[in-house]
Amino acid sequence: MRRWIWWVALAVASVVFLYPFLWLVSASLKPRPEVFDNALLPHHWAPENYASIWSAAPVLTWLVNSVVVALAAAVTVTISSAIVAFGFAYFRFPGRNTLFALVVGTMMLPGAVTMIPTYLIWNELGLAATQVPLWATNLFGSAFYIFLIRQFFLGLPRELFEAARVDGAGYWRLFWRLAVPLCKPALIVSFVFELRASWSDLLRPLIYLRDPALFTMPRGMKAILDQFGQAGESRWEVVLAGAVLTTVPMIVAFFACQRYFVEGVATQGRKG
Repeated sequence: MRRWIWWVALAVASVVFLYPFLWLVSASLKPRPEVFDNALLPHHWAPENYASIWSAAPVLTWLVNSVVVALAAAVTVTISSAIVAFGFAYFRFPGRNTLFALVVGTMMLPGAVTMIPTYLIWNELGLAATQVPLWATNLFGSAFYIFLIRQFFLGLPRELFEAARVDGAGYWRLFWRLAVPLCKPALIVSFVFELRASWSDLLRPLIYLRDPALFTMPRGMKAILDQFGQAGESRWEVVLAGAVLTTVPMIVAFFACQRYFVEGVATQGRKG
């Protein structure tokens, strides 16, 4: 009986979380008068909404831009954070814990505090109107990912690294040949987290991007919303079709990497 109660509770929770996305997909396939009728199964199908959004805006260009920026952001932050995390986990030096506490403490600093100084730096470099600021700041790592990956590195047997040192392995080889393969779940989780964060980021594209050819999907969706959702005759079915095109790639990425999330949780559980 207890198992059935858990299954029912999980089913109810799944419906609660899935309903908004199902409604979004359903509304994107409805004609304009029926968009907000709250019926999951459309009475009249209107797949031409996707053709409308495809012809009204350079969606393919925006999708490609989003993929490039998201991959660049995810790769750079994963590699840089892993290097810093390995340093904090492996090396013993005075003030290590204090320095690590300062790094983690930067997570308490709101992004709005550094927004203007960061923009001024990129503007002085002549890159304020490009896509570079959307991912290049990740070259310096992220406090959250450093903390996450460091916890995995700390769970590795130190004797393994000491044996490799005796065999003549350098620090760089310890990192790439031992630490990275053994902590693959943590690296993939960090990669997917940043991929999702960069893919859905609207604030930075709003600040830096002016040329529609450089827009990412969130920035393009803002332009679509201004054109079809807030000006003149509202065409919310087109806006919702664009929202589906923006959402589906992240759902696919999550399902593709789902087993690594489970493996990462299981690994942390074994450490406890």
